Amino acid sequence: MVDTMRPTVVCHADWGTTSEKRWISRAVLEDGHYKTHAPTQVGDHRSLISRMRADCEKAGSILLGFDFPIGIPAAYAELVRVTDFKGFLLQLGEGEWSDFYSVCGKRSDISKYRPFYPYRPGGTKHKDLLDALGLEDINELRRRCELKTAERNAACPLFWTLGANQVGKGAIIGWHDVIVPALRDDPAVKLWPFDGALCELLRSGHVVVAEAYPAEYCRWLLGKPLRGKGRLEVRKNASGELLRWAELRGVLLDPDLETVIGQGFAEGDDSFDAVVGLFGMLEVVLGHRSPGCPSDTVAHAIEGWILGHVDSDNPNVDGCRVSQDP
Repeated sequence: MVDTMRPTVVCHADWGTTSEKRWISRAVLEDGHYKTHAPTQVGDHRSLISRMRADCEKAGSILLGFDFPIGIPAAYAELVRVTDFKGFLLQLGEGEWSDFYSVCGKRSDISKYRPFYPYRPGGTKHKDLLDALGLEDINELRRRCELKTAERNAACPLFWTLGANQVGKGAIIGWHDVIVPALRDDPAVKLWPFDGALCELLRSGHVVVAEAYPAEYCRWLLGKPLRGKGRLEVRKNASGELLRWAELRGVLLDPDLETVIGQGFAEGDDSFDAVVGLFGMLEVVLGHRSPGCPSDTVAHAIEGWILGHVDSDNPNVDGCRVSQDP
C-alpha cells in the first residue's frame, strides 16, 4: 500500500447537456482538513480546467471528477480495433472519426464511426444500435463498471442518448469541449486510470480527471439508495446523514454549504449530486475506500473505471490508496 500526498483541491462536477444543469462543488485542504464549499454553476465549461489551474497554480494537485463516462466498452473497442482509449479520444472529430460526436437521427446513420443514437424519440430501440454495430446484447455496450450489481442497477450505455438517465450527450460535451482540449494543451492534465494509479498521478502541479458516480456514492453516504431525489422533501430527509458523514470524516463545511444541505438543496437535484459526488470522492481521498480499479489492461487502457467502485467479481484491484487515515 502506497501513501502519498492528498490533492490540495478536490472537485466534482455534476454534468448535464445544458449549462443550467452543470454544477460543481469543491473541497480545499486547509490545515490537514478538507473544507467544502457550496455548489455553484460551472459557467463556461470550456474554460473549467484552465480556470482551476489558474486558481490553484501553486496549490499542489487537483482531483476533478465528472459524472459522465470516461472510457469505451471493450466490445466496441474490439470492433474499431482500439487498444488505447486516450489515444482514441485525441483522434475523435478528425479524419474517419469526423462524425463521431454527431448523434444519429436515423438507424441508417449508425456506424462504428458514428455510434451515438438516437437524436430524438420515436420508434427507436436498443436493437437498432446493436444491429448496426453487429452486437447481440446491450451489455456489450456497457463497461464492466457499469454493469448491474447487488447494490445498483446497470448504468445507461454510453452510446444510447435517449431518456432521463442517458449519459451519451453529456459525454460528448465533456470529451469534446473539456477533456480533449485540456489534454492537448496541458501535459500536467492526467486521466485516471489511463495514465496510472491515482496515488502516482496526484503530484504537485497535476490536474487529475476521474469519473465519479453520485448515484453509487449515495449508498455509501446514506447507507441506502436514495429514490426520488428530484423532490425537495427527499433531499431534506437526507441532510442529516450528509451532515453526520462530514462530522465523522472530519470534513469541514463552509456555512453556506451547511445551509444548502439543511434546506435540502433548494437549487435542485443537480446541486445535490454535485455535493454527493464530492463527498464520495473524499471517501476515496481520505483512504476509507480504494480507488477500486481492477489491475487488468482492459480497465486501465480501454474501459476506464468509476472512482471508488469495487468489482466484486474481480477483487484484484489497484490497492494504491491516496492516504491511510484510520
